[in-house]
Amino acid sequence: MKITLSNRGAVNDLQTPSPEITNAIGLVPYRMAFAGGWIDQPFLSRLNPDPPGSMVVVSLQPTVRFMELSGMGTSTRKVAMELWGDRLPDREPAGLVRELYLAENDGKVEPSGSQDMAGIIYPGISRLDYDYAFEGGYFPVHVESCNEPLVARWLEEVIYMIPVAQRPPRYSPLGEKNLDPDWIARLSKSGKDCYAAILARDVKALGASMNLCMTCWENILPNTVRHPSLRVDLVALLEHYQERYPGAMYSGCGGGYLYVVSDTPVLGAFQVKVRTVGQVAGK
Repeated sequence: MKITLSNRGAVNDLQTPSPEITNAIGLVPYRMAFAGGWIDQPFLSRLNPDPPGSMVVVSLQPTVRFMELSGMGTSTRKVAMELWGDRLPDREPAGLVRELYLAENDGKVEPSGSQDMAGIIYPGISRLDYDYAFEGGYFPVHVESCNEPLVARWLEEVIYMIPVAQRPPRYSPLGEKNLDPDWIARLSKSGKDCYAAILARDVKALGASMNLCMTCWENILPNTVRHPSLRVDLVALLEHYQERYPGAMYSGCGGGYLYVVSDTPVLGAFQVKVRTVGQVAGK
């Protein structure tokens, strides 16, 4: 696996977690998952006609407690705290990803994807590339990370989060699968476009990548946004924000939080802090 960490000499002076909140929620990072999500699942990556497929994750400082069952990697974070205590070990990240993946998915019929672990463990903004030919698609064949302070600050300023709803009991996004290779290729493209847009600090392109990702989800796994157990009209809410801002997407299947891309404030939303390589959680 090739790993590239981009951090060209700058020191990040972003706000670190306050002792008050970390005393309550711990020091282990959270993570956001952006465009390309689901490509870390082998049942999708094996049908990708143009591997590797890409998705974007962002490691977050623990400055707020996120809802569970909301696409924020909270179950993975709990396992990490059970394994390692209140902070991440100072070891090679790819190995930590594997260790955490095995701990969380032991005995599971439907294992979570490794993007949950990678998003928590790799600092900064990362593009994860998945190829079914590499270890069956369970782990990224390549990780490209950006830890540049200007890029991290920019992302913090243009991503707004709106709480929507937790996944309900008995909900599953996998009841209907339309595994069309063309749509899977577009999903992969949305991840590549997303990472390029972040590096270029391009609000319009970032929004477009998220909109494309949601269109792919609706076509590949319709139950991600439509399901009898859902009590929120996720499609209508998404369209409302996509029509008014450069782009929007959900933090996970079944709702969770709505990420809205905007260079102006979004009513009722909050913002988060990116954890870069200069901000090791707990230090």
